Amino acid sequence: MATKHLNQIDLAARWNISHRTLERWRWTGEGPLYVKLGGRVVYRLEDVEAFEREQIRASTADHAKKPAA
Repeated sequence: MATKHLNQIDLAARWNISHRTLERWRWTGEGPLYVKLGGRVVYRLEDVEAFEREQIRASTADHAKKPAA
């Protein structure tokens, strides 16, 4: 089965964000994993979906919680 890819314009449209946000996330190491083929950046759909699952929160406090030392 062939792997489905999204370019940054398609992913930005999927999430209703600017493609510049995706560029910034790549620069800062945030966001989903991506593949760079020559000068072209693509996102594997499986990585996008994994990133989406990782972002699920039950409340705003979930993100701020730190593990007990």
